[in-house]
Amino acid sequence: MRGLDRRIESKLISWRTLVLVTTCLLSACATSSTKRTGRIEFQKDGGFTITEQARFSSGVRGDFKKALRLLEEEEYERGIELLEQVAEAAPHATTAHIDLGIAYRLTGDYERAESSIRRALALNPRHPAAHNELGIVYRKMGRFEEARESYQSALAISSDFHFARRNLAILCDVYIGDFACAIEHYERYTKVVPEDEKVAMWITDLRNRMGK
Repeated sequence: MRGLDRRIESKLISWRTLVLVTTCLLSACATSSTKRTGRIEFQKDGGFTITEQARFSSGVRGDFKKALRLLEEEEYERGIELLEQVAEAAPHATTAHIDLGIAYRLTGDYERAESSIRRALALNPRHPAAHNELGIVYRKMGRFEEARESYQSALAISSDFHFARRNLAILCDVYIGDFACAIEHYERYTKVVPEDEKVAMWITDLRNRMGK
């Protein structure tokens, strides 16, 4: 498809940022092995924040940090193995299931990716990051209408969640051919992230294809 090689889904947060977020959680918790509650906040441009209450033992917190570091280094097999242990030890932590789903997706294991992200959504049905990641998985699986619904669900929860906005525009443009949808969401995205020059070029290209 035209433009396929230059349209890449935007991830919610890089592994590096996730490691930093986890480190912030660690610094806010005691170093004892007792379980404590910490607040995880995901903050990105566009006024978007997710706050999660997470309860980890000190050992699980350490494993979580190590797993994310391995994933950042693209040591996916080892990272997934450790993250599976974290998700089992802390089944209530949506972020562990989301990260595991991302890791599965990056290795092409889309069925497990879907399962992990659905577990996160079972815990928190209003988690826009989980809906966004599920949309990416569905797009990879060729389930385009389901991907569209997932991105729309993320935006219904947080209209400023520009990662899902960009992904929805790409889906409509490249995979579905709904150019009206694509131009709407590209333009709404640029109002939040005006410095994204690639999307500005995509809008020009799309308008040329639409004859506008």
